[in-house]
Parts: sequence; C-alpha cells; structure tokens
Amino acid sequence: MTDFHRLLAADQGGDATPITLVDTAGFDRFLTGLSELGRTAVAAAGFRARADSAVFLPGGNGRDWSVAVGLGDHGTPGRWTLAAAANHLPEGRYRLESGLPAPALHGWLMAQHRFTRYKKPDDSRGARQLLVADPAAIDRALAEAEAAAQVRDMIDTPAEDMGPGEIEAAVRALADSSGARVQVAAGEALLDQNFPAIHAVGRASPRRPRILSMDWGEPQHPLVAIVGKGVCFDTGGLNLKPGNSMALMKKDMGGAAHAVALARLVIARRLKVRLKLIVAAVDNAVSGDAIRPGDVISTRKGLSVEIGNTDAEGRLILADALALAAEAQPTLILDFATLTGAARVALGPDLPALFANDDALADGLLAAGVAAGDPLWRLPLWHPYARLFRSDIADVNNNAEGGFAGAIVGALFLERFVPKGTPWAHVDTYAWNGTARPGRPKGGAALSLFAAFGALESRFA
Repeated sequence: MTDFHRLLAADQGGDATPITLVDTAGFDRFLTGLSELGRTAVAAAGFRARADSAVFLPGGNGRDWSVAVGLGDHGTPGRWTLAAAANHLPEGRYRLESGLPAPALHGWLMAQHRFTRYKKPDDSRGARQLLVADPAAIDRALAEAEAAAQVRDMIDTPAEDMGPGEIEAAVRALADSSGARVQVAAGEALLDQNFPAIHAVGRASPRRPRILSMDWGEPQHPLVAIVGKGVCFDTGGLNLKPGNSMALMKKDMGGAAHAVALARLVIARRLKVRLKLIVAAVDNAVSGDAIRPGDVISTRKGLSVEIGNTDAEGRLILADALALAAEAQPTLILDFATLTGAARVALGPDLPALFANDDALADGLLAAGVAAGDPLWRLPLWHPYARLFRSDIADVNNNAEGGFAGAIVGALFLERFVPKGTPWAHVDTYAWNGTARPGRPKGGAALSLFAAFGALESRFA
C-alpha cells in the first residue's frame, strides 16, 4: 500500500511552495493582486478558478513560484479540492496560504495513491508533501486514506488473486493488528454450522466458500454489526451473465471491501463500540454442483428460498450473514453490498442507494454523507412490493416477479433476515469509478465509506 505518512507533515516553518485557494466569486480580486507576469500565466493556462483546476504562478525574482487551486462556485474546500494539484505538481513541499478543512487532505493523499501490484507506477516525480497547520488532522487523514486505499486495492485485484481465502487473509490481518478475534466456517463446515445459503451459492467453486466473523472492543460498549457481501467473482451461475456484464465482476466483493475498511477505521479511531465484522465470501461459479433455477435452499433463519435466478446470489449469502449478526442482538446492523444494477439505473454510479428500517439511523447516515462529501440517497422499503417474492413451494423466491424496482425488492429480501426492532441500514453501492477524475482513477472506489464512518463516529465517539 502507498506510504501516505510521507505525504503530510506538521507545519513547523521552513521553505515550502505556497498554495492559494480561489473560488470563482473571488477570481477577479485574486487576479488584481497578481503581478503582470502572474496575470499572463493565468491567461495562458486558461485558469478561471474552476473546480479541479490549478495554475503555476511565477515569482517576481524569476525563481520562486506558487500555485493557485480552483474551488469552483462552491467556495468551500471539499474532499477532492487538492487532488488535481497533487496530480500535477512536481516533487516538493507545499503549504496552504489559508486554513483547510481536514477532509480536503484526503484528495491530496489519494491523488498520490497507486495500485502497483501488476504494473510499475509511471509517476517519477516523487512525493508531494503538504505541510499541515493542524497536526491533529494528520492522523485522521492518514487513517481515512489507508482505509480508502484498501477498498480500492482489494477491488482492483483480479479475482484470481482475490478469492475467499484472500478476503479471509485481509480480515485476519486486521484482527492481528488490533487484538481482535476471528472465527471462520468454510466449505462443508458451513453446513455443520448452519450457513446453508452461503454453502449453496459457493459450492460450485473449487475455492471454498466461507463466513468470517471478527470481534473487537470492550464488553461494556454497545455492539455494532458491520456486514459485507464478498462475491469474489460473479458469473451469474447457471443464469450466466453475458460477457459485457461479467467483465467487472471482480468488483462484486466491493461490499466486503467496504465492511473491512470501515472496521479498520472504527478500530483506528477507537470508537466506543463492540464491533462485530461479518463477511460472507464466495465465488458464484458454474459447475455440475452449481445451484439451479427452481431449486429450494435453506437459510440460517429457517426460511426456505426458491431460486428464481442464480444471479441473485448476493442476497442469499447476506441472508445467512445478517441472521448471524442478528443473533448477537446488536445496537444496529449496517451492511454493504454491490447488490443490484437497478440501483445504478436509478441513481447512477456515484450515488449509493440507502435503505433503512430506522429513520434516525438513516438521517444520521445521510447527514454524515453530506458532511464528508460522500453522499447517499435514501430509497424506500416499500413493503407492498413484498408480494413480488411469492413462491408456490417455498417461503420466498430470491427473484421478484416483473423486474421492477430491483434495488427496493433486493433490500426487502434482506429485511426479512433482520429482526423487527433492530435498527438496520443497507447500502447498495457500485464500488467503482468508471471515469477517471482527479484523485479517483478508473477502478475500485470507496463510495459510502465515510458516510458510514461519520455516522458511527457522531454516535459512538
């Protein structure tokens, strides 16, 4: 992982190139304060203080120089304000001319993150270090960057090298570094320990399916359960996906990556919770042993499920994982999943869908998302649509009739496995950035991570 620690330092004086933040409303005032040489540089670069823009400004002595970074119309620095500058600046030390909200450090760090497992980085400029006036902001910024980088790196890793065993290794590494306890049930042990839905989905793969449970924290603190969908590759099963739909399915473990990274943040910031991290990790593969459309499988809760579509597998493994979480009687349950394409049709790639059975929990997540620059959008748990899951031979079907409201019916299916009265939120996230932007290359993306952490922090710090 990128060594973020060398990219931020407490400002103790010394030489550093100054960075000035400029919004469009203050652009003319900024321009009048420049030398003629500076105004020429601004005009040549076409700099108008738009967001994600920057310009180099020459000094009066021909040697010193500075940088202006655009804020756009908002006027307030956000999470990605410094990403474009960090992308383009040469190696060196930099200092902001004015204060900076702590979240904006994230863009500076993530712009310099590289996924280098398979390809040497082409960045030969060296590190760009930012001097920070508030040293207390550094530890938080580093923890957030490391968590986001873990999400990206886990998702960007091809399924050949990111299977159920590698997800288990990530959970064990977190536990080893924090003194947490891990329990694992894998392969046929899933049947012995009553995780039949996870076993059914994953049994077709030579890589054993498993459920991972990690416990951390002091017994006197409230219990928070974080659950992640870890489908390491999703072929669709016997309801095989077409090639263009299968191309990105290494990212179908994005929910697990978010859950592990959120647990990492909770531990790093020492929130006053007892944390239970649960990840169901499987391949949805094709073989003679694969579950078939029309099969009926059991679940940990005891509900029987008719398989209407083997490509609706994420909700099946989450059914067992949520049932396990519920048995611990947590204060709240929060699950992450790349669950439905319907959520992307409704909200696009940048905006995860939020479902919740508790208004206070939902409001906290939405507010934290706005504050962190990591927005969510709440969709309804519209219970009349439960009729779409009818089965003539089982308690429920995993595939709703008609194909309408896919994100909603997916969430309604999961809600069946959460006890009434237990606050629960489900985040249907894309976990992928399809178009490169400053600080956000094409690939895995932490979408909803900081909204979730902000909500937990405001409640349990």
